[in-house]
Amino acid sequence: MDRSLLSLALMGAVAYGVFVAFLYVTQERLIYFPVAALATTPERHGLAYEDVALSAEDGVRLHGWFVPAPEARTTLLFFHGNGGNLSHRIDSLRIFHDLGLSVLILSYRGYGRSEGRPSEAGTRLDANAAWRYLREERGVPASEIVIFGRSLGAAVGAELAAREPPGAVILESPFTSAADLGAEVYPWLPVRLLLRHEYDVLRPAREITAPLLVVHSRDDEIVPFAHGRAIADATGADLLELRGGHNDAFLRSRTAYVEGLKVFLDTAFSPAARGPRERPVERRLVRSEPRRLP
Repeated sequence: MDRSLLSLALMGAVAYGVFVAFLYVTQERLIYFPVAALATTPERHGLAYEDVALSAEDGVRLHGWFVPAPEARTTLLFFHGNGGNLSHRIDSLRIFHDLGLSVLILSYRGYGRSEGRPSEAGTRLDANAAWRYLREERGVPASEIVIFGRSLGAAVGAELAAREPPGAVILESPFTSAADLGAEVYPWLPVRLLLRHEYDVLRPAREITAPLLVVHSRDDEIVPFAHGRAIADATGADLLELRGGHNDAFLRSRTAYVEGLKVFLDTAFSPAARGPRERPVERRLVRSEPRRLP
């Protein structure tokens, strides 16, 4: 091989190695996009709420909101995605409120007014703190809690639901695992070797015994629809198909989304639905077109 070509190959290999090492050290910057400032409050949008102070097991103080619904049917525990903070989920809080759900939403550590720095282990501790708050301080029975996780929050919610069985679980725009998604986005990188944050959804989802709904858009440009479908297929979960982007499908398909959630919740909390979910079960397909809901 020509010396100049060999030198170029060596330089390329060194540059690639340096780049890979840089990604390994700084990968949190590619996973977490926290925003410290609150954009708004529920009160500005006509929703009563309470500021909630939580303490994780490692002493990190967390900030949350409890948004009560009059004569609430159940309480929804909301785990948001990897960007912003709790204040960027007002549209969802309004939808859940209109469905008759009280909501507890928190900002993960390092997000909003919560202390600390985000990590996979940290978000698990944050989830534990939120669950403990509902169970011990609010006195909400586990059977009356809906665990809801969107995007990265689906991993947080699925892991919690596998350990602490709730009344129902909704996973919206979930990936099967962070490693699976990363390997698809960066096929030229050894993602599975580099990644220190697994955020596996498929494994804990298989262990969930509560009624389970997977919500995903066929137009999702960040987490391909195939991820949500794979989780639904593997678990026998109901699948609600939407149209729209990763961050706005629930708004663009609002009518179908709301009707789909209502059907699922009505079924999940009917007297006949009490008790662990049997497996395997035939998956119900709930499509995005209005009036075609089961």
